[in-house]
Amino acid sequence: MSGTGTGEEPGARAARARALVLLRIRGRAAAVALLPAALAVVLFAAGARGLADGGGWDAARWTVAACAVVVLLIAGAVALAVVRAKPAVSPTVPLSEAAAPDLYRLVRELAERLGVPAPSAIALTPDCDSWLEDRSRPAAGGPARRAEAAPVLVIGSPFLWWMRVAELRALLAPVVAGTSASAQPDIAAARRFVRGLDGAVADAAVPARGPVRRVLRLPRLFVGRIARILLRSCRGHAAEMERGVAAAASSRARDVDYGLRIVAQEQVGLAYAGWDRLLTRVALPAWRMGRWPVQLDAGVVAALTELSRRDRLAEGYASRLGERPACDLLEEPGAADEAASLLAARLFHGGPAETGPDWSPVDWQQYPDEVVDRKWRSEAARLHRVLDAMGVPPAAVVAGGVPTLDRVVEHLEAGEAGGEQLAAGISAAVAREEAEAQERALVKAQGDPPASGPAAEDLLALWGPDPLPLFPLQPPRTGTELLADHVAAMVCCAAVDTAGAAPGLDWLDGPTLLVDGERRADLGSPVLSLIEDGDAGPLRSWLASVGVRTDKPVRLV
Repeated sequence: MSGTGTGEEPGARAARARALVLLRIRGRAAAVALLPAALAVVLFAAGARGLADGGGWDAARWTVAACAVVVLLIAGAVALAVVRAKPAVSPTVPLSEAAAPDLYRLVRELAERLGVPAPSAIALTPDCDSWLEDRSRPAAGGPARRAEAAPVLVIGSPFLWWMRVAELRALLAPVVAGTSASAQPDIAAARRFVRGLDGAVADAAVPARGPVRRVLRLPRLFVGRIARILLRSCRGHAAEMERGVAAAASSRARDVDYGLRIVAQEQVGLAYAGWDRLLTRVALPAWRMGRWPVQLDAGVVAALTELSRRDRLAEGYASRLGERPACDLLEEPGAADEAASLLAARLFHGGPAETGPDWSPVDWQQYPDEVVDRKWRSEAARLHRVLDAMGVPPAAVVAGGVPTLDRVVEHLEAGEAGGEQLAAGISAAVAREEAEAQERALVKAQGDPPASGPAAEDLLALWGPDPLPLFPLQPPRTGTELLADHVAAMVCCAAVDTAGAAPGLDWLDGPTLLVDGERRADLGSPVLSLIEDGDAGPLRSWLASVGVRTDKPVRLV
């Protein structure tokens, strides 16, 4: 991509053309900033030669000179902000060469085969995606920037556990091919310019902390406004440039493992389905309980295995298991999985960076007892607290105010208004508890030292204790959904305490009730009939089939 001859790929030519447009925008901005100064020089030169004498010309000269000074100061402030700005960097788990020598070797051999620079480093992201990320600061300028550092290769951690080595190599080929753009001076300079503008805009939006930054708040906002205007004029061209870079990379990698790449793309879709299901159905309930599963990537393999068994989506799955998994390219897959799992909890749930009494790891063997059972009992306890606050009496057949399932069923049978009030009370209680938990986490992040754990310490050193950008997995639950979850939890507690059932883990559906060792997934419909229609008949039939005693007290948290 370094040349402009006829041998250059169409995508590379398009990317370079857009890069030149971006550099022209930068040049025009500099020219506009220098224009008043140039005009002032002309006026003073004319006065010195006697071509512009008189009081009017003197006033014009000094007015233009004053404007030139102001404009140059503003331009200097914008340039300084762009140069010193720290561009946004995606939260990832760094992977050193010592921790993954075989993976680094695979990527370098792939880059050599493609004839492109090898990535400077490799990092993991807890998502089903892979990309190149330029993490060089735009501060250094001049000829030294000609030796542009290669970007970092970011690999989705689920790919390493689900894909085989050959599939991963085929999947990464077009991604690694994109490093050729970093060696093209015009594209590299255009990227630095856009990253600097983006960083200046982000820096201006950061709340002022400390007296000095508060004093400089208005100038920073003004500089950020100018950078935002420039960024808006560059955004379309930058997007077209990156599309051209991607097209050129895809064309360069066209003949590298092409057949395997088709298979790998099929596995990407399957991995995404399993990863999304694992996060929303399995990890999210644990995060809400203050526990974070330490082996999410290993869990996605179990989830996809179960998905393949149920729906037969992965043809030839058994034969794939005989091939070398890509996670074997890591020296310590468990440590990498733990770090990626903690980062996933921070990104998708907003969890803290270190472990503590309210935020601790859990492995899959402990999940049924430490997550499922605790989840059911804490929700059942919240349900009865709300009933107490509403003044709902205990069930007619039970004395002493002990918590029973009968109390819940009788209240919801009484009419729709009671269900709506109960749903509103539960929603308010959940919101209040979540706000209190966030406040405790913020206070802890500001005042406490990190706790322990290698994954926590590494991520804390890299990203700090402040909350990371949050990407919630699901929209907030409605009152009806919360009520259904709490009633189902109460039913499950009663089944465990009175009918010998047990909490379990389903890789695709999350917390599940096991009756005689078999999963019971038919509880949702009877519960909805009760809370939406006030009809307890389907639920009572279900309870009778399982042998649940609704009049017996239930153990709460």
